[in-house]
Amino acid sequence: MKKVTAYFYRTDAGGEPVREWLRSLGRDDRRLIGEDIMTVEFGWPVGMPTCRPMGDGLHEVRTNLSGNRIARVFFYVDGVGRLVLLHGVVKKTAATRSADLDQARRNKRNHERRMK
Repeated sequence: MKKVTAYFYRTDAGGEPVREWLRSLGRDDRRLIGEDIMTVEFGWPVGMPTCRPMGDGLHEVRTNLSGNRIARVFFYVDGVGRLVLLHGVVKKTAATRSADLDQARRNKRNHERRMK
């Protein structure tokens, strides 16, 4: 049984950035990322190497893809126990760009504001 259920963050305009990002990826990449998200859903809390805390309640799901690429899906667990998928990125270096973390934090604040 799932401990937390994945939920796609929605913008004020109704867009779902992580779902749209996933659709832009190839089938194999989507499958690998989906498996890691499912691992978090069924095993929360999950630690390294699948999941890492990023501070202030923000976490990342870490997926290694082919071609020496790394996928990260930023999320937090909201007040009703949902795994809110905030922002996704594919990168080639170990470092996470501050712009990606900032976007995930903005989406988290926006989601929290709407939950009140």
